Amino acid sequence: MKHMVIKSVLMVSWLLFILIEITWGHPHVFIAQNLKIVFDEKGMTGFNVYWKFDDMFSNMICEDHDLNKNGILEKTEIASIKTKAFSYIAEFNYFIYVKIDGTPFKVQFVTDFSARLENGKLIYDFFIPCHISAAKNFKHINIASYDPNYYSTIYFTEQHPFTIENNDKFEVNALIKEDKATLIYYDMVNPWALFLDFRLK
Repeated sequence: MKHMVIKSVLMVSWLLFILIEITWGHPHVFIAQNLKIVFDEKGMTGFNVYWKFDDMFSNMICEDHDLNKNGILEKTEIASIKTKAFSYIAEFNYFIYVKIDGTPFKVQFVTDFSARLENGKLIYDFFIPCHISAAKNFKHINIASYDPNYYSTIYFTEQHPFTIENNDKFEVNALIKEDKATLIYYDMVNPWALFLDFRLK
């Protein structure tokens, strides 16, 4: 009987732990995303990422980094944001997960990082180099954006979620949909992704 009681207590404790983990695992930061896919004469060169943050996170960053409280992020303040509120996600692939013909592409660095405020909302803007030469057959690119810890949630904007630049020489097909091949948050959530196919005309 005593053994059964101990077993029941352990089971309840385990269930409570899982419940707490799931509860605290819910997103606390909400990010609206746009992508701009950039081509040159050879193929895809990479893509710009635009993130617009929710009010709470925006206010927190402003409080910590807009030191003169003028509502404008200046050069030194942007550098501070990059160092203290952006660069740490490098260990999580910058929350950007790319596959090229099914093979993962590691995002090792970003360029042209900037931050600004628009109507009180914090905007991050950065470029991810990803050079892919076009060929006669389609190249299949999958760009999924997510925080693997699910502390933040990233979603595409309803209007103009992506644009494509300098693609006149290529046949391009693009679609945003759930990435059914990827599961996060206790295998309960499929992140949204841009599925992009292109080839020479």
